[in-house]
Amino acid sequence: MDLAKNIETAKLRIKEAAKKAGRTENDIRLIVVTKTIPAEMVNEAIRLGIGFIGENRVQEAEDKFLKLNEVKKHLIGHLQTNKAKKAVELFDCIQSVDSLKLAEEIDKRASEKNKVMEIFIEVNIGREQQKTGIMPEDVFTFYDRLLKLQNIKVNGIMCIPPFMEAEKCRPYFIEMRKLKERLNVKWLSMGMSNDFEAAIEEGSNMVRLGRAIFGDRIRAV
Repeated sequence: MDLAKNIETAKLRIKEAAKKAGRTENDIRLIVVTKTIPAEMVNEAIRLGIGFIGENRVQEAEDKFLKLNEVKKHLIGHLQTNKAKKAVELFDCIQSVDSLKLAEEIDKRASEKNKVMEIFIEVNIGREQQKTGIMPEDVFTFYDRLLKLQNIKVNGIMCIPPFMEAEKCRPYFIEMRKLKERLNVKWLSMGMSNDFEAAIEEGSNMVRLGRAIFGDRIRAV
């Protein structure tokens, strides 16, 4: 695996997709997904210019982050309420806020740390029973409730659409873009290795790439 080449290729693909959408690569933030990737390899990616990483699990992150060089850290996997305290300590942003109970716990723990925690609302854009996230029709009520919490800042929305070919995901991406515009938040985190170009073309400004960077070293968790 040529990590430098993979990063360069991913950035080029981001650039081309952004150009199709009338934007530039500077408008798109790349989050490199590092779940199951050892710290040494993550540090190599950081050395190659990666400034943001995404982890799925608090427990894995807790061990790994002790060995990492300076980098911004996003939690992109499901967060249990009892792990919120540690997540607030470890991460710069929690992208997977999917309940008021979790948001309130994050707010409480952030207050204890005298910290304002950046969060995203996770949207269950495909309305899939097996997935977490706020249903699209409930996002605005949920957002209004989050605004009452003092130690969190809702800076974006995130989704994982149904797993299908990229072209078939476009209606979900379009719906997410409309939600972002109505909420007037900064970030729309959507698009992974199998569909990120379509996501960018439909309005994403943050993509989460694992296999496109690390290949088969990324394992399902």
